[in-house]
Amino acid sequence: MANVAPGRPGRKELPWWLVAAVAIAVVVAIVIATSEIYSQVFNIVLKGVGITIFVTIVAFAMASALGLAVALMALSPSRLLSQSARFYVEIIRGIPILVLLFWIAFAGVPAFVAGWNFVMAPLTKAGLVGELQVRDVSLLWRAIIALTIAYSSFIAEIFRAGIQAVDAGQIEAAKALGLSRYRRFRHVVWPQAFRTILPPYSNDFVAMVKDSSLVSVLGVADITQMGKVYAAGSFRFFETYSIVAYIYLILTVGLSISLRALERRLRAQGVPQD
Repeated sequence: MANVAPGRPGRKELPWWLVAAVAIAVVVAIVIATSEIYSQVFNIVLKGVGITIFVTIVAFAMASALGLAVALMALSPSRLLSQSARFYVEIIRGIPILVLLFWIAFAGVPAFVAGWNFVMAPLTKAGLVGELQVRDVSLLWRAIIALTIAYSSFIAEIFRAGIQAVDAGQIEAAKALGLSRYRRFRHVVWPQAFRTILPPYSNDFVAMVKDSSLVSVLGVADITQMGKVYAAGSFRFFETYSIVAYIYLILTVGLSISLRALERRLRAQGVPQD
């Protein structure tokens, strides 16, 4: 049988980039296992993985919920709601995430605490509630709030575009069948929109893993912060940041491959309607 020429339909090309990446990962793993210095750095930096995963999952989940709310506001027939959503998206997207992180941590939270104490002053005087202090809001949660707000603006646009991509005729047919707005969204709009939004939505999730490293500027003990502290004390910058990059690559590349597999599976089988 003649060989099928590369690029022809029916032949799946070998992902050489992945082969090269796995080969490098294996070599680095061997170096870590056999080198006392790299092993020590790896074990220290690895302590920050839990915080990185926690920040990523919590912030992305909250950003998704807020982003969906903003997207629905943007699609609302109410001009006030739609324009408010557009204002939110444009303003938040125009601010660098690092700047927003600093603003939330050192300006937004203190302002919120001051406002909260002002509103709750009568209850505080009566001894029913205690006065809230800025230090009561941990730097970890300030960072999570900042990432939530930053990513919600991008996710809102993804959701809005996906919902608008659904054929209007199917929505009208669902209305004719007497389905409520919630049931139309759940059974007709969302299953179809999900297939459209999954690729960019997945990309944002992977990006969140990388941007979670920004929390290190607040001293949150994630992967990057653990690396910074060790490198500052040992002056082994090459070894430390090589390991930091290695761990992030393991997380992001592994996650990207998994999400792409999910996308292919949904395209092949379709999204469940329930």
